[in-house]
Amino acid sequence: MTEQKPSHRLLDNLMYFARALRAAGLAVGPGKVLDAVLAVQAVGITAREDFYWTLHAVFVNQQRDRELFDQVFHVFWRNPRLLERMMSMVLPQFRDPGLVSEQTSMRRRVSEALIERDNSAASETGDTRMPEIEVDSRLTWSQQELLQEKDFEQMSAAEIARARQLIANLRLAVRPVRTRRFKPCVSGHHVDMRRTLRNSLRSGFGHVPLAYRKPATRTPPLVVLCDISGSMSQYSRMLLHFMHTLSGDRERVHSFVFGTRLSNISRYLLDKDVDIAMDQVGSGVQDWSGGTRIGACLHEFNRWWSRRVLSQGAVVLLISDGLDRDAAAGLAHEAERLHKSCRWFIWLNPLLRYDGFEPRAAGMRALLPHVDDFRSIHNLASLEDLCGLLSAGPAAGVQRLKPVA
Repeated sequence: MTEQKPSHRLLDNLMYFARALRAAGLAVGPGKVLDAVLAVQAVGITAREDFYWTLHAVFVNQQRDRELFDQVFHVFWRNPRLLERMMSMVLPQFRDPGLVSEQTSMRRRVSEALIERDNSAASETGDTRMPEIEVDSRLTWSQQELLQEKDFEQMSAAEIARARQLIANLRLAVRPVRTRRFKPCVSGHHVDMRRTLRNSLRSGFGHVPLAYRKPATRTPPLVVLCDISGSMSQYSRMLLHFMHTLSGDRERVHSFVFGTRLSNISRYLLDKDVDIAMDQVGSGVQDWSGGTRIGACLHEFNRWWSRRVLSQGAVVLLISDGLDRDAAAGLAHEAERLHKSCRWFIWLNPLLRYDGFEPRAAGMRALLPHVDDFRSIHNLASLEDLCGLLSAGPAAGVQRLKPVA
């Protein structure tokens, strides 16, 4: 008995469907497209429900991607009950205000993905007619100002591309710190005896010009520990571009990502081309969008990397939502050790953007007593605030939250 192979038309549609999912925000690569073809070949397309769940099993890896996949599938494959769904949207019904913005952003990303697909199909068929564009300029604001305050998770594909360009233009000026070394200066309070005696040999003993020195300063190392678990996926991908900008803007930047294990990506981010750098990070890191073991990863960092990178007053940025799969086992001890090894320990948490945020998770409660500063990191404005904070130095003040009893 021979297996039924998918038709050429179906293969093209699967490829276009994968492109639409990728444009809408799902992590879809060529490997998943091949897996989808093999899955459809094994299951068949006799029933629409079987076809739906076959593609769902291949393309959906996270809970938050289900709604997006469902919308793209039913629009792309022309759901017979689409009219009933549209009629149900007209009827009065209760909507959760917290989910309206998320669903709206998903629909916008789906429509943009399908519009791009339709435009590419039109170009292939030779239909190059320019679409008519109508612009309503009433009550409009600067797009860049709106983009500054917009959450990374609610951005469309075009807005994400624009945000990446703005992140590439950010500049971080970390305040330098004093070292134990000295450098020559014209005047001061410290006499450099060695240079003074050397100058006396040139001018004779009648007149001895004094040489002065002052403490040398150097920009402290910057260490970034970024969480790449499933709950941080949308934010971590944007923050990786920020880490790439930091690596190209200043020296001694050490970048790490962690999920279930710790990975050093500093050498990958040294490439000037951000696309090549992201491809290298994607191929070099194996635990994307999985669980989080913050305590175990900090233990690995303290054991193998702290003495190498935490020197001369290093600044540590921990980017994580504090949700630990291991129930904060050993996290307090490792966070305390990390805090004692650096000059400034800053925790950046995207959940802090909510007004009613309370650190009730075990991981959050274990981390908070050992950080110097607790800030939100969820949009472009928060990134600019972080740059201003690091430029001002630790004297700018801290924002701590006490653990909830």
